[in-house]
Amino acid sequence: MATADVFNHHVPAESEFGYSQAIKSGDLIHVSGQLAFDAAGEFLHAGDFAAQLDQTYANMDKILNHYGTTRSQVVSQTLYVVNLRQNAQAAAEGNREYFGDHRPASTVLGVTELTLPGQVIEISFVIDTKLPA
Repeated sequence: MATADVFNHHVPAESEFGYSQAIKSGDLIHVSGQLAFDAAGEFLHAGDFAAQLDQTYANMDKILNHYGTTRSQVVSQTLYVVNLRQNAQAAAEGNREYFGDHRPASTVLGVTELTLPGQVIEISFVIDTKLPA
């Protein structure tokens, strides 16, 4: 039986919650909600939307690098945003900066809270490895 091609940041939450950061299935890579944590798994920038967004995308880049893929191969994303009306413009600006001319399908959901105190953004992704890099 083949083993799944998974990626983990090796942070405590992965074993505590029992999940992988990303798993490849065929040509698609499904990425769990990324958030603002450092290499040791410490949550960063409580309450600071822009800083959390930057760190979240930086963590996404680690997954892209692991699979040898690029931002242009991201086909969809779902953003979970606390205080959406307050943070919508910053989310849009950060998204345009991260993806440049690439336009993945995108869903933005306003939520009342996320897992960690002070967490204001989480983003999940789907990547298609068959798209041009």
